[in-house]
Amino acid sequence: MSSIFTKIIKGEIPAYKIAEDEHFFAFLDINPNARGHTLCVPKKEVDKLLDLDESTYIGLMAFSRKVGKAIEAAIPCDRVGMTVIGLEVPHVHVHLIPLQSMKNATFQYKEHMTPELFEETAKQIRKKL
Repeated sequence: MSSIFTKIIKGEIPAYKIAEDEHFFAFLDINPNARGHTLCVPKKEVDKLLDLDESTYIGLMAFSRKVGKAIEAAIPCDRVGMTVIGLEVPHVHVHLIPLQSMKNATFQYKEHMTPELFEETAKQIRKKL
């Protein structure tokens, strides 16, 4: 069965898309730690980060860097944090989180956003790509 991220990539589930290329897809986290919290995923469905082939691993990091730079340019923050945990969804995903403090990185505090704010945030980040 396809992961929720594969369904998002295929357009079966709506998402606030940030970027896409032949191998990778980035979209806003629907339950963000902070405004601009974005997930970068390989289109190839692989459960664990270290199970990616080397080329996909390096490509995912390069894609995530590009998206992270756009987030940093679009969203006021001290820096963009990156984490890979991988317990929630069995599909490799990189969290890019605009950080004001360590609170934003803990996954214990969530930012409430309206659909309009999600749309505006995605638009602002896409403009910086």
